[in-house]
Parts: sequence; structure tokens; C-alpha cells
Amino acid sequence: MKIAITAHDNDKTAAIDSRFGRADYFVIYDQETDTWEALANTQNVEAAHGAGIQAGQNLIKTGAEVLLTGHVGPKAFKVLDAGHVKMYSFGEMAGTVKEALAAYLAGKLLPITVSNAIEVKR
Repeated sequence: MKIAITAHDNDKTAAIDSRFGRADYFVIYDQETDTWEALANTQNVEAAHGAGIQAGQNLIKTGAEVLLTGHVGPKAFKVLDAGHVKMYSFGEMAGTVKEALAAYLAGKLLPITVSNAIEVKR
């Protein structure tokens, strides 16, 4: 199973990013191969609108089945839900991608079952 985590940089030691659509990167852990990869989200960081939809579509193409993030807006939520991506929130937790993954694997993150977007300033 592939697990995507929103991040400020492109590896497992990067700080997590609570934004989904405008996250800098999606760092993806593949449990089957025990490998990491990163997907830059640069096209959506400064997008005027539609960032969540585009980010959701791009994430689905990676084959990720789980997303760990802080917040997911309503349009992105619909795209991800339709793509059968399970979403979990690390809320305002600070830490690294690897720490967020460990929290998920330990059952400490809450599932996102409805859009939980808030305005997050950088």
C-alpha cells in the first residue's frame, strides 16, 4: 500500500505540511517495497484556484491509497473520495514525514470523513 504525506520538502525527514492542495510536496511511502518517493506540487502552490482538485488528481495517479495531511478542502475531498483515497488528519501536529507515518501506523491519526478545510497562512 502507498501512503502519501503532505510535506514542505521531498524526503522522509521533511517537515509535514498541514495543507493539502497547496502542499509543497507529497512524500509517498510504499509499504510493499519499503521505499520512498516524492511528488512536487509546485504547479498548485501559487494556483489562483483549483489547487485541491489538481493535487487530488495528481495524487491518485501515483496509486496512493492513503493520504496523511492536516486539512482537505471540499473539492479536493470529493476528488480523493471518488478515487478511493482514505484520508487521515495529523491536524496541527508538528513533526516530520516519518513521524506522521509512525503516528498513522500506530492508529493515532483521525480519519477525515468530511472536508475539514481551514485557512492556513504560510
